[in-house]
Amino acid sequence: MSSAGFVVLPDTAAAAEARAAVPWASPQEFSHASGRPWLVGRWSPGDITAVAAGRVRLAVIGVCPVTASRLTELAARIRRVSDVDALAAALPGSCHVAASVDGQVRFQGSATGLRRVFHTGLNQVDVAADRADVLAAMTGAGIDEATLALRVATGGFLPPPLADRPLWSGISAPAPDHCLVWERDRVREVRWWQPPAPELSLAAGAEAVRKALVGALEERVPGNGRLSSDLSGGMDSTSLCFLAARRAPDLVTFRWGEAEAGNDDAAFAARAIAVLDRAEHLVVPPGELPPLFTDADDPADSEEPYPFVRTLARTRHTARLLAGTGSRRHLAGHGGDELFTPFPGYLHGLLRRRPLTALRHVRGYAALKRWPVLPTMAALARPGDEAAWWRAQAEGLTAPPPPRRRPALGWGVWPMRAPAWATSAAIEATRAALRHTASRVRPLSTDLAQHQLLVAMRSSAPWYRLLARVFADAGVQLDSPFFDDRVVEAVLAVRVHEHAGPWRYKPLLAEAMRGVVPQAVLGRSTKGEFSDEANRGLRRNLPGILELFDDSALAAHGLIDPGELRARLLAPQPDNATSIALEPLIGCETWLRAATRPALAWRFDARASSS
Repeated sequence: MSSAGFVVLPDTAAAAEARAAVPWASPQEFSHASGRPWLVGRWSPGDITAVAAGRVRLAVIGVCPVTASRLTELAARIRRVSDVDALAAALPGSCHVAASVDGQVRFQGSATGLRRVFHTGLNQVDVAADRADVLAAMTGAGIDEATLALRVATGGFLPPPLADRPLWSGISAPAPDHCLVWERDRVREVRWWQPPAPELSLAAGAEAVRKALVGALEERVPGNGRLSSDLSGGMDSTSLCFLAARRAPDLVTFRWGEAEAGNDDAAFAARAIAVLDRAEHLVVPPGELPPLFTDADDPADSEEPYPFVRTLARTRHTARLLAGTGSRRHLAGHGGDELFTPFPGYLHGLLRRRPLTALRHVRGYAALKRWPVLPTMAALARPGDEAAWWRAQAEGLTAPPPPRRRPALGWGVWPMRAPAWATSAAIEATRAALRHTASRVRPLSTDLAQHQLLVAMRSSAPWYRLLARVFADAGVQLDSPFFDDRVVEAVLAVRVHEHAGPWRYKPLLAEAMRGVVPQAVLGRSTKGEFSDEANRGLRRNLPGILELFDDSALAAHGLIDPGELRARLLAPQPDNATSIALEPLIGCETWLRAATRPALAWRFDARASSS
């Protein structure tokens, strides 16, 4: 497991003493102007750019195509930590930003949550890091049982702010739109980002999105090694391939072959491959891929439960293959669905502003997705508030799933339901947390459509930061440009109803990529299907999964009923609902076993640090 990470220390003598607690045997380090330690950790070459300008120290960590000379120019303009606001609003990519300004310190992640920030107290000093398990190793923190119960009793699909809660006691995480600012040893959270007003038309918005994506791919080619990219055949990854090929004609494209008879990804990928004739195309046939749910009992990450258990073995296989081609950075289309497929909440505002247009949209969805028109219009007339939505989740936690044809018109993007194997103790603890959240929650945007998009992005971003570590273990940096702050802002600035509706598939991305991506791909209206393959993989690996839960750590903590779980897994599976719920459960089980093991792998011993 990857041991990369870093700690941020304030510019005080007490913080310098806390430096001794960092969990790496031979860490790398940058200092404040005072000479005291500032950034301490382990990172790969090219992951961090740190510069000095007088008493100012400035660092960007992650994907940020800015040169050291340019960053030095920007640092020279900083007089106080609040000046970092303008810098953070202009930097491309997705990165952490750390600044030390004559004794004051600021640290922030990305607005999407792909780059996280955590902090805790250590010997009367507030310290921060990009990983919660690093701080847990420094403080000896134990597991936060209530947060683990939340993960189990909601099937792992938690929206923010609960999704932001670390699984380690005493560790806190600000919302992604907040940064940490130190006044000597004490830290406070300050908001640094808010979404733009959705004012652009589809035409103007497509131009802005195109500019943001072109800018994002300008400097993505790694300094050493090759650039690779997913080419599934879908619009998201194909768009990145064609943008990347402008700067890297010898791009390596990668895709898994399809085992599903009805999956038409291959046909659309073939059209793109025919045009990208200078690229190297790597397609792995289904028979050469590990079956889904292989290595499901292997903990993939030490910080929190790994969300993509069923594809873990395939992801490791993919990362090794890409490393073998010389790839050092791999582009993925993660986040494209969340960005370019608007959630139905936009209909609330549209009904108030343009009721006839809203009715036309609802009728279109009724024809395409079989929405019931009258119940949908009734729900639109009563939008409620976010607190009411959270209370409804608490009350409905053990209710049957809602009708499949009912759209998500509230302040969330999916209803929370407890799996059958969650215990009453886990459910009641979760209900209490949901009700408490209802009493203090604030919308991510006053515009419900923007709020739903940000909920989706911030819910999925932590999953992909964990996925990136699996690639990093093979020496490949996983890069998801759709999570870039500037790209997300460009999409948020577009009037949602202009790129929503049942008639076109991802029209905002299609318009933005017109002339860049072949029209045959931009006109696609389908999405690949993998449920049959998932069920086959589950059947093949079921004995090992059942054995994993025979002596369950989650059951020992009173969170699951292993008998109920076994009965559900052995029963006939009419759909893939059980395999979907099982995936995060396995992640929780394997993580808990590793986290409570006497020899804790996540403590970043000397052997791990030198890997």
